[in-house]
Amino acid sequence: MRLVIAFPPGGPADIVGRAVAQKLGESLGQSIVIDNRPGGNANIGAEAAARSSPDGYTLFLATSTHATNVSLYRSLRYDLQRDFAPVARLAVFPLVLVAHPSLKVVTTRELIALAKAKPGQLNFASAGNGTSQHLSGELFKVMAGVDMVHVPYKGTAPAMVDLIAGQVQLSFDNVTTLVPHIQGGKLRALAVTPAKRTPILPDVPTVAEAGVPGYEASVWFGVFAPAGTPAPVIAKLHEEIGKALNTPDLRGRFNAMGTDVSGMGPAEFQAFVRKEVPKWAEVVKKANVKIN
Repeated sequence: MRLVIAFPPGGPADIVGRAVAQKLGESLGQSIVIDNRPGGNANIGAEAAARSSPDGYTLFLATSTHATNVSLYRSLRYDLQRDFAPVARLAVFPLVLVAHPSLKVVTTRELIALAKAKPGQLNFASAGNGTSQHLSGELFKVMAGVDMVHVPYKGTAPAMVDLIAGQVQLSFDNVTTLVPHIQGGKLRALAVTPAKRTPILPDVPTVAEAGVPGYEASVWFGVFAPAGTPAPVIAKLHEEIGKALNTPDLRGRFNAMGTDVSGMGPAEFQAFVRKEVPKWAEVVKKANVKIN
């Protein structure tokens, strides 16, 4: 069997995919080869997986990036909903809204009040145009009714350098990157972006709790198969992936990363994706996000 991962080795998607593939392979009695196909903002790997035979021997690890790419790119050689069959959502990776201590806000409500009092004067950093960090900020702007300036960087590392130095004021970024800086007092955590709190920062409220009802944004990971894969095969794969996610070592490993384990099944996962694609398409449209 083969699991196509559209990201390079060592990143969150690769870590999640490899961990699940190892457990799945053990339960099925088969080896699962990891096929890293990075490039094109995760589109190259998706195209390769979409063209694979629907026999159950090729799986694809998709992420929230693939749901947003639908509206970020004018022409894709695959369609996330047409060319793939959902198997299981694996995990949800939270982002955290953080502020530099020089910005005199302690809560999200205070941030919203300040942003409304000073439209266009606050800024937030991201790892680049169209990234989950960027779009999470744009969703916040739309739902909170505030005007903040997006400052894109070429990756998370340079964005963090300037944020910690106070060159930019805010950011939505992944929890594992931010926790050391939050604990060290270099950054102030205002809220986490998923629908529920993360165990790694249990005292930090969600954005929805903190003043923006209905807000939800996170990086999710899920397994798909090529469209046309037989339903009994999909059902068997979902069953075995569910067993893998419920093993104490895998669940403990994910929780230590701040990742919420999610064994969402095929039908529920399909419904979730159907909501994700238009949700982010609307954000992209309102924010006029363009990929160069």
